[in-house]
Formats: sequence, C-alpha cells, structure tokens
Amino acid sequence: MDDQSFEERYLDVLQNLEFGIIQVARRHPEMSDWEALVAVEALMQVYRAEAAGREAHPPQLDPLAEETYDIVESMCEWRLGRGQFVNDEGEPVELPVEPITAEEMYKCLKRIRDSIRKWTKRAGRQGYLTYLDQFFPRTPDAEQ
Repeated sequence: MDDQSFEERYLDVLQNLEFGIIQVARRHPEMSDWEALVAVEALMQVYRAEAAGREAHPPQLDPLAEETYDIVESMCEWRLGRGQFVNDEGEPVELPVEPITAEEMYKCLKRIRDSIRKWTKRAGRQGYLTYLDQFFPRTPDAEQ
C-alpha cells in the first residue's frame, strides 16, 4: 500500500459527497447536522449491504434527510460508475470517473459520518454544515 492517507486517496470522492450535502444545506438554512447524519448513515447501510452481497431496505427519512440522501446517493452511484453526473439544470454531463467499489464507498461515507459527529459535538447542531460550507465557494446563481 502507498503512503497516501485515506483522505488523500479518496479526497475527490469525499468532496463530491460533501458537495451534495452542502447543496441541500444551502437551499434549506434550517437544516441541521442531524439530517446529514441520518442520510449518510442510511447510505452506509446500503453500501455495506451491497459489499456483503445483501439487499438493503429502503430507509424511512424525514424530507430534508431524504433530499440529502437522494443527492448524495446520485453522487455515490456516479462514483461507483453506475450513474451519470447531472448539472444544476438537471442535464446529464459526460464526466468520466474511475469507479470505486461499494466497500470503498462505505468507508468514504463512514469517514463523513465521523466528521459530522466530530463537528456537531465541537460546534453544535449546525457545526458540521458550517465547517463544510467554507470549502465550497458560493457562486451568484447558486444562491437562488
């Protein structure tokens, strides 16, 4: 194995998934870390089950957690090589990607889950979302 840390090796995947989370948070300022956590944990169950050759049951989520789940799931599927990247207008964009495995996806989601827990504990109910926000520049059209 090389000397890269997990974060270095999967930085692009982690950023893609977290971009999905911050998109929802910016549309819904009332969103808390809890909705992000619930969505990420539900996705962890899906990809852990897939890695083990089992089928996961569809989650029952509140509306904000479900919106987060849907956006992050589409990023996951794209990174697994099974989905298509869609731009802000909902149009498919050809962006080739090196697919990862369901087990690798599970580990990426687990890393995000741990980050959510850490920042919530450290900075309160929107600690993670506030922390995350600084890494994704805002564009004028994204504010609508």
